[in-house]
Amino acid sequence: MQTPPKIYVAGHRGMVGSAICRALAQQGQTHLVTRTHAELDLTNQAAVQAFFAQEKPTQVYLAAAKVGGIHANNTYPAEFIYNNLIMQANVIDAAFQNGVKQLLFLGSSCIYPKLAPQPMAEDALLTGPLEPTNEPYAIAKIAGIKLCESYNRQYGASHGIDYRSVMPTNLYGPGDNYHPDNSHVIPALIRRFHEAKVSGAPSVGIWGSGTPRREFLYVDDMAAASVFVMNLPKATLDAHTQPMQSHLNVGYGSDVTIQELATAVSQAVGYTGRIVSDPSKPDGAPRKWMSSERLNAMGWRAQVPLAQGLAQAYEDFLKSTHQ
Repeated sequence: MQTPPKIYVAGHRGMVGSAICRALAQQGQTHLVTRTHAELDLTNQAAVQAFFAQEKPTQVYLAAAKVGGIHANNTYPAEFIYNNLIMQANVIDAAFQNGVKQLLFLGSSCIYPKLAPQPMAEDALLTGPLEPTNEPYAIAKIAGIKLCESYNRQYGASHGIDYRSVMPTNLYGPGDNYHPDNSHVIPALIRRFHEAKVSGAPSVGIWGSGTPRREFLYVDDMAAASVFVMNLPKATLDAHTQPMQSHLNVGYGSDVTIQELATAVSQAVGYTGRIVSDPSKPDGAPRKWMSSERLNAMGWRAQVPLAQGLAQAYEDFLKSTHQ
């Protein structure tokens, strides 16, 4: 009988890491290894090496990252590039040094150029300038992809190394950050509509014209995709990727306007007032939509429709705020 894998999930307290732990538990994987930031500082190379030498995991999901919104990325660019580069380098190299054959690195859709053609396909990587506000974070994530590819190229044949990368679109769901100032669009809207419902406000304002289009993926779909990609036969993956362009996009498959999103969130929350757009506020890019054709061709598709995902996200918001 095959020994079950011993799986280390780095970043298990984050939205994606916790969803990966849920997905693995549902599959009956009982041998999970986790460490909080207090228990293991991933920016400390010696500590990371010691952890891998002691625990000897056989699979690694690298979902740990320093993340934040536009304001945080603009205010702390040095922290965003340094912390993410160093965490990735420490984990990936320690995994290699301690015989880990399978690793999955989680990136972000911000790796693509600001003006990449829509939908953004994997081959758009490194074809143009990045969005300036999160360039340091994006550069770190690109380096993570290239780190995995470089270890595969140098040690794949000799050591059986198979390190893979997935790039999710905008994620939402349980474990999200609902902070009033530095949350992403869905949790921010959930909070705003909820507060308007509670106070009986006649209308809720949304930034911009409401016409930009965005793609959203429920976090448990992302976790399912991560486990799917980790366990794909190497021949299947190799048939759909190249050694120096091996990352895979993970998207929902379609996008919505911000106005449509706001309407869907108001329905999930049960807010019945008016939604007012504010064209004086910035819109951002007109469209951000990822091509998931490669992953779809290998047999994976998103399962959770937006309305269902938003209802579950609202439940999580109510739990997390104890209201």
